[in-house]
Amino acid sequence: MIVGTAGHIDHGKTTLIRALTGVDTDRLSEEKKRGITIQLGYAYTPLPNGEVLGFIDVPGHERLVRTMVSGATGIDYALLVVAADDGVMPQTREHLAILSILGIAAGAVVVTKAKAVGEERLEQVQQEIHGLLIGSFLEKAPVFVTDALDPDCPGVAALREHLFKEALQRSILSAEGLFRLSVDRVFTLKGQGTVVTGTVHSGELDLDAQADESEAIDLRHFPSERVLRVRSIHAQDLPSRLGQTGQRCALNLGGMSTDDIARGDWIADARTFTPSYNVDVELQLMNSSEQHIQAWTPLHLHIASKHYHVHAVPLSTDRLEPGQAAKVQLVSEEPICCMTGDRFIIRNPQATQTIGGGRVLHPNAPDRKRRSAERLDWLDTVLAFLNGAGIEVLLDKAPYGLSEKTLLRLTGKPLEKLERPMGVFELVPSGLHAQATWILESHWECLAEQLLNKLAEFHEQSPDEVGVEILRLRRMVLPKIPDALWQLLVRHMVDQAKLGRTRSLLHLPEHIPVLSEQEAALAEQILPLIEEGGTNPPWVRDITKQLGAEENDVRQVLRRLNRQGELFQVVKDLFYHRKALQEMAHVVLNLQPQNDIATADFRDASGLGRKRAIQILEYFDRVGLTRRVKERRIVRNRSLDWL
Repeated sequence: MIVGTAGHIDHGKTTLIRALTGVDTDRLSEEKKRGITIQLGYAYTPLPNGEVLGFIDVPGHERLVRTMVSGATGIDYALLVVAADDGVMPQTREHLAILSILGIAAGAVVVTKAKAVGEERLEQVQQEIHGLLIGSFLEKAPVFVTDALDPDCPGVAALREHLFKEALQRSILSAEGLFRLSVDRVFTLKGQGTVVTGTVHSGELDLDAQADESEAIDLRHFPSERVLRVRSIHAQDLPSRLGQTGQRCALNLGGMSTDDIARGDWIADARTFTPSYNVDVELQLMNSSEQHIQAWTPLHLHIASKHYHVHAVPLSTDRLEPGQAAKVQLVSEEPICCMTGDRFIIRNPQATQTIGGGRVLHPNAPDRKRRSAERLDWLDTVLAFLNGAGIEVLLDKAPYGLSEKTLLRLTGKPLEKLERPMGVFELVPSGLHAQATWILESHWECLAEQLLNKLAEFHEQSPDEVGVEILRLRRMVLPKIPDALWQLLVRHMVDQAKLGRTRSLLHLPEHIPVLSEQEAALAEQILPLIEEGGTNPPWVRDITKQLGAEENDVRQVLRRLNRQGELFQVVKDLFYHRKALQEMAHVVLNLQPQNDIATADFRDASGLGRKRAIQILEYFDRVGLTRRVKERRIVRNRSLDWL
């Protein structure tokens, strides 16, 4: 368990921790000279069961609230410290508000410097504290009256016993999430190299597992996303092979210098973060706030150990007044690393007052259509999930299901640690890096029904066509469906015989159009000519001349063969055989880089003339294989199922 102090400057927080642990947390000469805490201080004391109880000593000065927030985000149990001579002061109130916003749920109150005042003053201070705590998480918390300078103070002994008891009850913490440690100190040790310290917010780092390639996690520095390795760990001030949720840890890093890491950075599993400049949040302004929020209001954001300069864009309202809560997008000039559910603190533009805070709803928010009804509805659903609703509420609002990556970002847990609800399918596409998708059975059936209805409508309108090319059908019926999910849906329906497939065309199983006897005879003559033409097939006029047939009859048969998927019309009166088009598609897929293909590159690789190369590329644009961007092309879809 990590215990953190909170309270006004010079109220005896550091002295109290020294009395509890024997450790002086003021490390800097300036701190000792001025008698105040400037940086975070740390102390540890052993528990009867062999575990270690950690303490974080935070500064009380109003100008050091940023440092206080950094320490408070990593604590499990709060000690609100109030000096008997001063009583409740401004930073007492602000620190209590910060602890509440950060979701700290347990703590105690400590009255210090008891011997400096009389009984009447002690009673008065306790009444002040009682009034302050009404409605807060400390309303029913125990109060300890102490004088930390007295080595025999019964209040200090009672507090120590109480903390030991709480720590033993809270010793088991879940380590199911992904490992992430928020860095609050960076330094170098002679003979060791770079060392970072911080609190483990979730998960665990096992050095023995890291030595096994099959069990090792991909550990990164964020926001740079650089790969790193951990040589050794100190957990709760003791050497360890394991660092877990809730522990203060020091990591000896390899592959990075102190110039590469700063306070507020993260050491985390690579799956944890995607750094983002836009974050959607639920923001609650405090009643005491002197600041309202409207579009592009500048604010100071504190998440874990990091401080950001952001601008707020209200989403669910135009203006947020003190005491109100709303959904807001925070826009930063530097990348933000956070996860859904993370708590944060907001301070006013001058950084002189804590005005509110809340929870992250979407760590990688879009910067366009951010206030759409669909978007706000999804944020409401995420909020309901964070407030205790099951994962079913998220799946209910996801007609295309939720990918493994999305589920991880929402829950903070890998898929194998989640319990799949009843009535939820787990779909696993093929491919080396394919991600599983969870989707409600009702949504899956709805997608299948939409597909069948669209095909039935198509057959009614075009009874002489075999079916619809697979990519075209996707654009017709489910244009927003992820490609992997679309492939799974088609494969599932074909396997269940609910869907027929003739080459690249999809159709209802009972729909089988055929050529007339005269057309079939002409088709038998035409197909070999086009196949022999390879990448330079004959035009309609050439086929007509060679066969001595009517041009309109040839053109009609070619179009019927095109609709049946035997041939593919690239431009008017020019049809390619499947084999030749496959050859050209593979040429495109083998060009490098795939996101910067020039017409000349394809022309040279295919051996075609410039005009024909352009015609082929424009056809690939139409069927979705490529997309033109100015004078270049990028590959959109490597699948050749349409062929």
